[in-house]
Amino acid sequence: MKLEISRLVNGMWQVSGGWGRINPEHAVDSMIQHADKGFTTFDMADHYGPAEELYGRFVNRLRREREEEASKVQGLTKWVPMPGKMTRQVVEENVDKSRRRMDVACLDMMQFHWWEYEDKGYLDALKHMTDLKEEGKIKVLSLTNFDTKRLQTILEAGIPIASNQVQHSLVDMRPQGEMAKLCEITGVKLITYGTVMGGLLSEKYLHTRDPSSMFGGPPLDTPSLNKYKRMVDAWGGWELFQELLRETKRVAEKHEVTIPLVAMKYILDQPAVAGSMVGVRLGLSEHIKENRKVFPLTLDEEDRGRIDSVLQRGKDLTRVIGDCGDEYRRG
Repeated sequence: MKLEISRLVNGMWQVSGGWGRINPEHAVDSMIQHADKGFTTFDMADHYGPAEELYGRFVNRLRREREEEASKVQGLTKWVPMPGKMTRQVVEENVDKSRRRMDVACLDMMQFHWWEYEDKGYLDALKHMTDLKEEGKIKVLSLTNFDTKRLQTILEAGIPIASNQVQHSLVDMRPQGEMAKLCEITGVKLITYGTVMGGLLSEKYLHTRDPSSMFGGPPLDTPSLNKYKRMVDAWGGWELFQELLRETKRVAEKHEVTIPLVAMKYILDQPAVAGSMVGVRLGLSEHIKENRKVFPLTLDEEDRGRIDSVLQRGKDLTRVIGDCGDEYRRG
């Protein structure tokens, strides 16, 4: 079974804390606004604070106020268990927990993460989830932060994986290596996150000093900004990143858009990418009108050439960090 999602996905990591206090009523209002403008897909996880409960309140309100709209939204969640014995009971209890929180009979998508590849329990868990999928509790079964080798192992075990959610941006092009080749062969799609690097890929950080230096630029005041700054450091450092921002800004000015939109579009244009995540600070700040401009944006050969001229000078993060998701499995 296929699942149609919006190409820009509303990422709900930002409701988990660290970005400002979320008012549930304002958050649901914001979710309604996003859906009304075509951003119908919401991505969450079992550990993203109240994310699943907020989605449940959101769909419940849709059912009450305009029932026909409730079937047009999609809730993608994740299960991130600690390694251990994956029995049918353990798996089903956690799937049922997400179903209750999200107030749905069938999860649109369950994305599975596993911390230790040496523990083969991930295959047991996925086989039980496949059974639950066939029983109607999960519509689409997917992965998050799995590498190419393990994705292939899972597919060879006959487990029907629809997508793999991975970090992917102008700085982090790892998914365009072996992962993209496997996706082309198997039809698995990528859902990307970190595509604007928590806001680093924006005008705010253009022409600024390294925020980590003694006389730094704009503060890194959210968990995501700190996370993606480490990726910049591994890739080539702040000076090279400034060159990337300058070239991306030239492309943005040519099309009368912003740096984040160019960064999003570059990744959305990759053949294996089904959708890209954009973090939403529900009820705190909105970028709905701006983000809609990504859809008519067309990058030409000259645009990509400008960006690629900088990318080819950065380090190969596959060699530095490893394949997709390996940053979560190394001390």
